[in-house]
Formats: sequence, C-alpha cells, structure tokens
Amino acid sequence: MRSSRSSAEGASNGALRAVQSTRDSSSIEPFDDVREPDATGQADAMHRVKGARAMNSGVNAAGGAQPDAAHEATRDSTQDAPNEPLSPDDPLAPLPFNPYKGNRGLTRAWHAMKNSLAGFRVAIREESAFRQELTLAAILIPCGLVVPVEPVSRVLLLGSVLLVLIVELLNSSVEAAIDRISLERHELSRRAKDLGSAAVMVALGMCVMTWGVIVGPLVVGWVRAWL
Repeated sequence: MRSSRSSAEGASNGALRAVQSTRDSSSIEPFDDVREPDATGQADAMHRVKGARAMNSGVNAAGGAQPDAAHEATRDSTQDAPNEPLSPDDPLAPLPFNPYKGNRGLTRAWHAMKNSLAGFRVAIREESAFRQELTLAAILIPCGLVVPVEPVSRVLLLGSVLLVLIVELLNSSVEAAIDRISLERHELSRRAKDLGSAAVMVALGMCVMTWGVIVGPLVVGWVRAWL
C-alpha cells in the first residue's frame, strides 16, 4: 500500500512540474530576446535616457524651474575655472613694472623739469638744425612782443615760432631712436627721418605764412612811410 501511494505521489508531482514548465515556457513570446543586452542595446538605452533628460529640462525651463544639480555644477566649475595668463603680446596684458615711473606729485614734476632741461642741453649741443631755429626764435619772439598787433595775432606769431622748435625736438627724438636701434642704412629708417624732416618743413612754412600775413602789411606800411 505504501509503495503504491508513493508511486502515485511521485506521478502527481511529475505532472505538476510538467504543467509549471509548460506555463513558464508559454509566458515567453517567441520573438522576445532573452539574451543579455549587448553594446547596441546599451547605446539605445543611453539614447533613451538622454532623451528623457532633455524632455525634463525642457519642461523645467517652460515651467520656470531651476536647472538640475548637474547643470549647476557644470556651470559653477566653468565659472570657477582660473583664467589663462595673458601673453606679453596681448594688448590687454598689464604693462611691465617701470622703476623710473615711481615718482608722484612734486617729486615727479621736479624730475620732469630736470629731464626737460637735459633734453634742451642735448638738443643745443648735438643738433645744429635746432641751434639755427633757436637763433631765429631769439630774433622773432622779441619782434612778436613789440609789434603793434592784436592779442590774437600776437599769440599766432609767437605760437608759430614755438611750433617750429617743438617739431624740431620731436624730429630729433625720432632720429635718436632710429640710431639707437641700428646705424645701418635701411629703407624704413630713411623714410622715418624724411617724414620728420617734412614735418619740420611744414612747421617752418606755417611760421613764414603767419608772419607774412600778419606782419607783412605793417612792414610795407612802414617802408612806404619812410620813403
């Protein structure tokens, strides 16, 4: 009796197992992929996640919500990143420290005056053209002070003479800078010196024109009165 019951129980257990296996196999569709996802599946999953994040960010922007923590962290890291140092050729780069520019106030004015007097001494000693123009100025400036003209005309007479001296000093400084760079003959050096000489010639022409227009009629009247 026990053997028959055990055989009957074993047969019933076997039938139950067969039914369960049939149900499990019937729950799987024939076209379902039960294999592990490969690289393509992972890529598709990543694309789906990115699309979902983009949709969420669009919804947040439309609703006026703040960006998520990832975007805030990226933005903060970008803002907090140190700027690269500017190269010396960059126009925005700070100028190098000049120890000769440290004076301020009256001390600076005193040193500037001494340097200006030194420049006058060098121009008188080294530049023959400046000596000639300075001699001409020594004659014309007193004449401009005593000639009977209006104050505006007097200022024009004196200013035209001083303008010649100013342009001659600038021309001499340009020539000294070019000679400091190189003493060899070069087209650009010759052009720079010629341009400086042309500026002096224009200043001299302006001086002659000013004195001729203002003082010329007075001189003609004095000559006629004397004759």
